Amino acid sequence: MSLPVIPFADIRGGSSLDLLKRFPDTARALARSAVSTFGFVSRAAGAVALPLGDRASRRWLEETDNTYRKEIDALAHYLGIRGVYFLNICFEWGCTSGVWRDASGPTMHRVLDWPFPHLGTFMVVAQQSGPAGDFYNMTWPGLAGSFQGLAPGRFAAAVNQAPMRMHRRGYAGDWIKNRRVWRGGKGMPAAHLLREVFETAPDYATARVRLSETRLAVPAIFILSGPRDGEGCIIERSEEEAATRPLADSASVCVANHFESRLAQHGHGWRPRPIDSHGRAAAARNLGERELAEEFGWFRPPIANAHSRLAFNANAATGTSR
Repeated sequence: MSLPVIPFADIRGGSSLDLLKRFPDTARALARSAVSTFGFVSRAAGAVALPLGDRASRRWLEETDNTYRKEIDALAHYLGIRGVYFLNICFEWGCTSGVWRDASGPTMHRVLDWPFPHLGTFMVVAQQSGPAGDFYNMTWPGLAGSFQGLAPGRFAAAVNQAPMRMHRRGYAGDWIKNRRVWRGGKGMPAAHLLREVFETAPDYATARVRLSETRLAVPAIFILSGPRDGEGCIIERSEEEAATRPLADSASVCVANHFESRLAQHGHGWRPRPIDSHGRAAAARNLGERELAEEFGWFRPPIANAHSRLAFNANAATGTSR
């Protein structure tokens, strides 16, 4: 398989603004691509929705005193385009992720699915740092959070979108209701929490506690792997509760975009995210030694699908990712 080259930037001691200053055209192209996902219809809707989304997102960041609010202010000011605040809060994708036991240490395999057609084209690997040490953030210029990354010797981690909480109002009604609940929340966006954990957590155990106990703005699913045998888990989260599925003595622990813990029984239930969340999770659990022995032999349908934008391997013990 011929793999594209992803740009690398060492911004240790800096922030996402430093990354943006190196790739401003990439950030603008990402914003245009996001708005043009569904052609003229989405461009026309975006002309109305983005200014409204920006204002609501900025107001929410201020009201919650978000850790990265000033950084996002700087990103928006530097780019001078609509949508920066909204895209820094937006979390609308599917993923298939898991941790597998390996002779070299627990290994995370992950696929990020997003309907934005050129998302993979605009990705950058940023080497960042915090009080706990260095880490590699697989991200996009213009975004302040972290969606997947590797802190060599400490842990690898990623975030999947949680299923949609159902309110018995149909798909559109549930989506709108959940946005109203989000605007009234005081927790952290999952991507912001993940970046903070990369910056400040010295080890797997600390990261697991922080990802389990910190209040979230909306539900999410975290995937975490450490450098030692058995260090791996799926952390399914509501805003204030957590349910953990550990690797322990199993060969793997996997997740897509539905809950498999007691959280699945909360309220009126949850709607899995597309595409085929249950099928993707089942395929991940059924991967055999031959598929896992090849670097991306596991990246096949239905794990690989029309929305797949990133396939990612990470091992905290060896400090390698690909």
